[in-house]
Parts: sequence; structure tokens; C-alpha cells
Amino acid sequence: MNDADCVALLQWALPRLHLRWEGFRRVRGQVCKRIARRMSELGSAEVGEYRQRLELDPQEWRHFDSLCRVTISRFHRDRLVFERLGELLARRMSTGEGKVLRVWSAGCASGEEPYTVAILFRRRLLPVAPGSRLAVVATDVDAQLLERARIGCYARGSLRELPEEWREESFERVDGEWCIKARFREGIEWRCEDLRERMPDGPFAVILCRNLVFTYFDDLLQRRLLGQLLSRLGEGGLLVLGSHETLPGDRLRRLEPGVPIYG
Repeated sequence: MNDADCVALLQWALPRLHLRWEGFRRVRGQVCKRIARRMSELGSAEVGEYRQRLELDPQEWRHFDSLCRVTISRFHRDRLVFERLGELLARRMSTGEGKVLRVWSAGCASGEEPYTVAILFRRRLLPVAPGSRLAVVATDVDAQLLERARIGCYARGSLRELPEEWREESFERVDGEWCIKARFREGIEWRCEDLRERMPDGPFAVILCRNLVFTYFDDLLQRRLLGQLLSRLGEGGLLVLGSHETLPGDRLRRLEPGVPIYG
């Protein structure tokens, strides 16, 4: 299967899953490789054969959907976002607003994002709000990624955006990997959930929904899920997106130009 064949297949199939081709354009390489492997498993030599199988077999659509999951995850990804988030939360928590900081990491992949929140909490927030507690709900549809998250050990490259001081304080070397220390694992609950079908109950002070809904899902699905996300934000809650994402509509405002934190 060449690139043109894969593009044609994706442009035909993605809308049927309420996914948008524009979100996959730059990352299609990894998706196309998975589709090619799946075609080989099924003995489908041509894209047309696989497309016919999709048309005849509803179960294959579920498998195809899993092939379209794009996972790019690092600690402290988009550093400016976490710096501004830390500043906002520190101001609020220093005035005694809430003793429990509830956070939802939606599409948490292998755990880098929720662990970054835990590091941020201990480094930046706990000093200004002694006695406060962190409660993170970390969800992802991929059970294998969640198991990696629970183990909490990573290659050096996953930590490259994390400040060195934070890395040394938060991780220990184990068999050539960097493993998160026990105290930074506290307060994180891992759940295998597809947010298109189920979301955790709020209210949350922060919802991180980055590089997922507003990148890969179509406009209709974005708007439906946005309503559900907003219903889970507490009063004054913050919704954090990916650096290249924007919200449909005007139900929340961006708090600072160039930083995708909405409130």
C-alpha cells in the first residue's frame, strides 16, 4: 500500500468514525503502517479488498478505529502551558481556594501528562498551599498504554522537556530507564475509558484534553464532547488544550494569547 492509497482510504473511512482527515495529515505515517500490517494479517493485498471488508464487517470498524489512535506523549510537553497553568493555580491555591485539586487528564496515553501534573503540584503548588491534596483521574482507551503508565518507567527521550532539577528530584534510574518516584504516583487513578462513550464525574478544577478531541474528531463530535467537558468543570475551572488547538464556539475564553488555557 503506497501513501496515495492510504490517504484515499483514510479520507473515505475517517468521516464514518467522526474523525477529521486534517488532523491526521501530518501523522498519517504511523497510522498507514498499522493499516498495512492489519491488511497483511487479513491477507488483503489491495486497499480495495480491505475497504470492502470494512463495508461488510462492522467489527472491523472497531479494529480500524484502534489503528487510528495517535500517541505522541512527553513529560512537560509544551512547557509554556505548564508554566502558565502552575502560575494560575498557585495564585488560586495560595488564597485557600480548595484543599483538594481535582484534575482530569483525558487521553493520558502512557502517563507522562498526569505525572507531570503530579510533579507540578509538589514542586509549585504544595509549597503555597500546605495541606492541599491532588486527585487526578487519568483516562485512556488503550489498556496497554495504561499499564505502561502504571509501571511509570520511561526512556530518556520522554523526559527531554522536563527541567533537569525536576527530573533529578522526581525520577530514579532503574535498569536503564527513568522511573517515577513513589511520592509522585500518589493521588492518580488510572481508568480505561473511551471519552466518546463515558467520562468521569466532575467537578474538576482542571481538565487537560490536549491533542485529541480538537485535533482528530470532526466538528459535530467536538461540539457534543465540549458540552460534556464543560459540564464537568467546576466554578472557575480551567480547560487546557494542545498548543495548536482551538475551541469551537465561544463558550469559554482563552485566558492569555498564545496559551491554550481556557476559563
